[in-house]
Amino acid sequence: MQAGRQLSRRRILKQALMGAAAPMVVRASALGLGGAVPPSSRITIACIGTGWMGMNNVNSFLDEPSAQVVAVCDVDRQHLEEAKAAVDTKYGNHDCAAYHNFEDVLARPDIDAVMLALPDHWHGAASVAAARAGKDIYGEKPLARFFAEGRAIVEAVERYGRVWQTGSWQRSEPRFRQACEIVRNGLLGKVRRAEVVLPAGLPDFDNLGHLDQPAPPPPHLDYERWLGPAPRAPYCPARVHKTWRWNLDYGGGMLLDWVGHHVDTAHWGLGLDHTGPVEVEGTGEFVSPNRVWDAPSAFRVRAKYPDGVEMLIVNEDEKTPRGVKFIGEEGWLWVDRGGMEASPKSLLATRIPPNGVRLEISPGHYRQFLECVRTRRRTISPPDVALRSATPGYLGLISILVGRKIRWDPAKQEILGDPEAARLLARPLRGPWHL
Repeated sequence: MQAGRQLSRRRILKQALMGAAAPMVVRASALGLGGAVPPSSRITIACIGTGWMGMNNVNSFLDEPSAQVVAVCDVDRQHLEEAKAAVDTKYGNHDCAAYHNFEDVLARPDIDAVMLALPDHWHGAASVAAARAGKDIYGEKPLARFFAEGRAIVEAVERYGRVWQTGSWQRSEPRFRQACEIVRNGLLGKVRRAEVVLPAGLPDFDNLGHLDQPAPPPPHLDYERWLGPAPRAPYCPARVHKTWRWNLDYGGGMLLDWVGHHVDTAHWGLGLDHTGPVEVEGTGEFVSPNRVWDAPSAFRVRAKYPDGVEMLIVNEDEKTPRGVKFIGEEGWLWVDRGGMEASPKSLLATRIPPNGVRLEISPGHYRQFLECVRTRRRTISPPDVALRSATPGYLGLISILVGRKIRWDPAKQEILGDPEAARLLARPLRGPWHL
């Protein structure tokens, strides 16, 4: 066969997308994935947002033989240069393109998928734009800063037929899968309660110094672009890079930052991926309303579900270790990244019966995403599930802010009988950005 008549991997994928009546599934063997993968057969990735978590994701995709990172993008020149150097060093060339604006990345037809590791307030606009541009997406948790933006992501991914993987990587870890299978198979008896313990606190105020005072942005950072759809605010170091998550314009503190991990695990184990609470009530502590960081430093959220299950979401302290605890009529099980415990201990050695509930075994979170890009099937952490996992966090934060219980319709996904609270599910985006 002549080279001009051979189908490239990219053309195969595009034809698969066009054949909606009978989607084309490309076998891994057809793409040469049984051994070394030539660059021409790899899934091309652009990494947008290359700071703290972003660089972790860049390196993870560089470790995947079926991926080729071809571009990086960041509004901080220092982050951008670091990411480009890492990619070029890995591949032994200088081919990685560096971009300031993600729109320029999305305009490239040769890019199959994008990794988005932007501050939460950027998730909605950037993700919807990526889906509209025909890119598959690996997006960080939580799904978005506001519920309405997360809903827009879900709808865009469905409308444009994209593959989406949320960075809720605990679903790809054997320990968490084992814990959830134990619960799902009824080995704890009827589970009526789950206790979810998340990180607590704010960055060290004692060492904050002048970092919360207005100052000129550093020359390597396009601060106006960093703000993007968030309200205009004067630059200060405490607003950006890692610590943005403690300002409610950009993030939701540790409550929203971690619901995509431990609440996601609790939902997975309890079989709640496609429903939500009917009632949420939260209280919180605020260190100071006059500082840049205005998210609650401590929180206690109680969520009740339609089948009577109750979930308690609290911050960790000296007596309460981080993790997820499932409490059933015949025992309990606790799981975290560092280990797993149960009572009775024999639960940990129990084998799931052949006809029992088996959860998907992931080959690794990034690899599973790449496999789904090739096969066009749903990932282990799709956006609709990620939105459900984040919902107790959204509602808990709203309850803390308005000071009262929130009633929720999990079928319609809307707040009942409280227009003031319902308005906090969304926020207008500052132009020219939109969903």
